[in-house]
Amino acid sequence: MLTRKSFLQTAAAGTSGLLLGAKPAGLKIGTMDGVFRLQGKPEAVAMAKKLGLAGVQVTLGRSVDGTTLPLEDPARQALLRAASTEHGIPLNSTYIDMLHADCLKDNENAMLWVRKGIAITKALNSPVLMLVFFGKCQVLLRPELDRTIDALRELAPEAERAGIILGFENTSSGADNRYAMDRVKSKAFQIWYDVGNSTYNGYDVPQEIRDLGRERICMFHIKDKGYLGEGQVNVPEVLRAIDDIRFEGFGNLETTAPSGDVMADASRNLEYLRKLMKA
Repeated sequence: MLTRKSFLQTAAAGTSGLLLGAKPAGLKIGTMDGVFRLQGKPEAVAMAKKLGLAGVQVTLGRSVDGTTLPLEDPARQALLRAASTEHGIPLNSTYIDMLHADCLKDNENAMLWVRKGIAITKALNSPVLMLVFFGKCQVLLRPELDRTIDALRELAPEAERAGIILGFENTSSGADNRYAMDRVKSKAFQIWYDVGNSTYNGYDVPQEIRDLGRERICMFHIKDKGYLGEGQVNVPEVLRAIDDIRFEGFGNLETTAPSGDVMADASRNLEYLRKLMKA
C-alpha cells in the first residue's frame, strides 16, 4: 500500500501518468451482483446504475435439487434482460458458483453445470461465463490442472458454438495459466484474472498481467481484504499493468462491505478507482 509520502513522490515523478490521470485504455468498471448481496437478482442492475458502474456480473446460483440451476428459469432470465435494457447496463458476464461444490477436476457433475451455464449465459446475452477453481477445487498441482484441461478441451467447442468465452478464474500462477491456454487451444477459453486472489497467493500481479497480455485475459476481478487502497493489493501498479497491455474490457468489483452498508462501501471503492483513473 502506498503511503501518502510515496504517493506524492511517485506522482511528482510522473510515472505513466496513472496516479494523477491517464486511465487504463478501455478499462470499464463493473461489479458482481454479490457485492450488493443480490446474487442472481435484477435489483443489482439498478444499484449498479445508481453508482455509475458499467456492467453487472450475474451469479447463476446453487442447485437445490441437484439437477437444475436457479437461473435456468426463463422468467428470471427475462427479468434480468429487462433490467439490463431499462437501465442501460450490460450483463457483462456470469458466475457459475456450483463449481465450488462440484470440482471440474474430478466430478462429472461439474460438466453438466458448465453446459447449463453456457446456455444461461447465452440466454442473458452475456459474453463470458466465469469458471471458478478455489478451495477444494483449486488446481495447483499439475495432474489436477491436466485433468481440468481435459474437461475444458471438451467444453470449449460447445462454448465457441454458443459464442461464449469460458473465463478461467483460479489460484494458479501466470505460467500455469499460459500452459492451460496453450493446451486448450480455443478462442472460447481465456483467463479471468483476479488481482486479489493472485496477490494473496504471493504472485507478482503486475508482471503476471503483462506476461499474460490482453490476448489471454478476458476480464478482471478487482478486490482486496477491506477497502481498496488499504490492503495488500497494489492497485495503482495493477492499473498501470492493465494500461501497459492496452486491455479493453471489464474489471468487475468483487469487494466486501466492512461497514455493513453495501452501497456506501461500493461507492467508496469505486471512488478510489475513479481518482486513480481520472484523466
